[in-house]
Amino acid sequence: MKPHDMGVLFDECAERGHDTVIRLDRPFDIAPESGTAHSVAGLAALVQDMASRLAAAGARPGDRVAIVKDNHWDYDLLACAAVRIGALPAQLSGDLPADALGLLLERLRPALLVTSSGLLERCRTEGIDLLSATGVCVLLDGELPGTLALEALQGRPVPAPRRRHDDEPLIINHTSGTTGVPKLVVHSTRTIIGKLARFETVRYPKIGVRRGDTLLNASAFSHGRTFCWTASALCLAPRRITLVTGQDPDAVDPLLREAPPTIVEALPATFVRFRPLTARLDTPFRDVRLYISTYDAVHPPTLRAYLQASRVRAPLWMQGWGQTETGPLTFRFHTRRAVADGAPAGAGARNLGRPVPFKTRLRVVDADTLAPLPRGREGLVLVRTAARGLAYVGEDGRWAAKQHGTWWNTGDLGVRHRDGSVRLLDREVDRGHRFSCLATEDAVEDRLPEVLECVLLAAPGEPPLPVVVTADGTLDPARWAEAVVGLPALRPPTVLTWDEIPRTGTGKVRRGALRRRLTGRADTCGSGRWT
Repeated sequence: MKPHDMGVLFDECAERGHDTVIRLDRPFDIAPESGTAHSVAGLAALVQDMASRLAAAGARPGDRVAIVKDNHWDYDLLACAAVRIGALPAQLSGDLPADALGLLLERLRPALLVTSSGLLERCRTEGIDLLSATGVCVLLDGELPGTLALEALQGRPVPAPRRRHDDEPLIINHTSGTTGVPKLVVHSTRTIIGKLARFETVRYPKIGVRRGDTLLNASAFSHGRTFCWTASALCLAPRRITLVTGQDPDAVDPLLREAPPTIVEALPATFVRFRPLTARLDTPFRDVRLYISTYDAVHPPTLRAYLQASRVRAPLWMQGWGQTETGPLTFRFHTRRAVADGAPAGAGARNLGRPVPFKTRLRVVDADTLAPLPRGREGLVLVRTAARGLAYVGEDGRWAAKQHGTWWNTGDLGVRHRDGSVRLLDREVDRGHRFSCLATEDAVEDRLPEVLECVLLAAPGEPPLPVVVTADGTLDPARWAEAVVGLPALRPPTVLTWDEIPRTGTGKVRRGALRRRLTGRADTCGSGRWT
């Protein structure tokens, strides 16, 4: 089965007899009484129920419906419900700062906002009234003045599905927002479903989903990646799907042991947080044959730990690089041998692999002239793909500035090697002065196993400030001095715990916010023209 109309995705899978068992680490926010075990048919009924409630709240075909809540897969169920009635869902992470949420809602001007009382109150304490930019607000957990309770909208007739043209807007998702306020990206059925999700429904050898698989997804469900994944995973009908919303390894361990996964997709930050599970006896990752990571690179020590935790003869790690605007652009496969201690430098996680065959093209250009550069030269990475979205909401000029004919400016600096692979150096805005901050971060993490994460904050006229994340916020100065021998000149490190780092909903470090907090300055070595 190939996905197409997301408004009836669950209905069509149920009608075809897909018997996938879905397990959650906690009940849905939209149906807390329904427990943590679901069938495809049950989810189809839940999507229909949510469609009836959104319609009862006043959502009409063509209206924008903003969804802002705690992280859970019901982001996609609500989006499918909105699509069903002809509305345009906009999924916004509840982890965004209040001022960013307020600005995004101003750009969206949704007819309907679906959120929680906790998020409304959190934003109000920070001086932002989310209700000021929306027509009607539906609360998932009770009722406040000026809002409707989701519970009060139940029992209404289920509206018939509304079809839309493949090139009409289907969904709005925001970018990660590591450099500031995220952009709102519009995708159509053709771009995010036809060009991306359908590509994933092929049962490729070794990496394709099998009917006996148990899929684990521990992601940020407000982002376009999981909307695409929902379409493909449901159509492939694996035996089980496990959805994880939290990042506490002790809390998730029993759930994973109950049904050990065979394919794991997670945020890079989640892989880091769950890494202690790889060292436990009878690890829950013993049956994994494929790990999948997107959003950001995963550092070599983490790759090594998970691949060694699998008892499968030759597990693979598939690393995808792309953007919300484009979907995946390159793929790279890691093996145990490739990430072993002493492996060649080219095996590092910053080598992004080659462009997706028959789907994407890539070139590296001079940052000033945009003239193509020969292989081996460092420059801006431009891409060409039919999966590119339609626009940025409220930022037409910004969208146009990143287009160069049929090419799209990723804002990343990289090198194209002779074999066609791409090595990522830095985001242009975060680049170091004549060296790669990302490569230096990898080197630190590889040399200091106790470091969960290293972030270099580069600024003009001085060495970068290393921010080192450890479990307890401490680091032996002698160990640090030994680890940085041979690396570019760095300032003395600032050592913090995981929770002291400002992050996006996908777990990425908000480097701009961290730089301002620790240094009091916002300028970088890059221009920031293509963020």
